[in-house]
Amino acid sequence: MPTAPLSQKEIEDRLRELPGWSLEGDRIARSYRLDSHFAATALVVHIAQIQEELNHHSDLTLGYNTVALTVQSHDVNALTERDFGLAERVEKIAPAHGAD
Repeated sequence: MPTAPLSQKEIEDRLRELPGWSLEGDRIARSYRLDSHFAATALVVHIAQIQEELNHHSDLTLGYNTVALTVQSHDVNALTERDFGLAERVEKIAPAHGAD
């Protein structure tokens, strides 16, 4: 059963709780800068582990020393609580990788 889409107000309220995240069209997005390509790659792997655990996958982009992700519940083509849950989990682990 798909999760219900969030209202615009709910999205705005949730984004206030996630500094650095923004609304890009119908997705939430965040970019991180790291000290090296290896650190960025390690962050991508850690995010992938979380996504597997949650069975909820974002679009990830690995750059030389950057990681960017955009999140949306593709099954409902909208933002849901699952998206913000994933974003919160990523925010918790990113500092351990030296991400800012």
